[in-house]
Amino acid sequence: MTKTVAREMPLSEITLRRYEKPFLLEGRALIKKFCLCLGLLQPGDSRDIVVDVFHVILQAKGPLFASEIEERVCEERQKNSLASLGITGSNIRRQLRRLQELHVIERKTKQYTVTERLPLSEIISERTIKHHLQPILERIHEYSRRIEDIYQK
Repeated sequence: MTKTVAREMPLSEITLRRYEKPFLLEGRALIKKFCLCLGLLQPGDSRDIVVDVFHVILQAKGPLFASEIEERVCEERQKNSLASLGITGSNIRRQLRRLQELHVIERKTKQYTVTERLPLSEIISERTIKHHLQPILERIHEYSRRIEDIYQK
């Protein structure tokens, strides 16, 4: 008689990390640390296209189509002298889906924007994180408040 072992597959998962306080960070460096905190990026990972995707959405004055996001990400990476690796429509859509799964962005009528145009700290509190270790949650709030200070005035 052979035993069948069921694969353990999570229904959902989130990686949270705690970093130093974000007081001196701005721009892409701030967004990168925020993405690292939320597990969207691995420490030392050179494939950081999600940072530029999220940065472009935060800078936008309104909703953007995926093609507009792709175009702006290309411009952003050129401006910062970063490699063009990973700038494909399929990878941009994959990163958009990852951001949507964390509820920090939403898609309506084929356009993407920050979820309900809420302040980022409210999205994190109410939609993304409910039951996690308090020190990690507090640090993510510090990053989100810093982002609000810069991008959501």
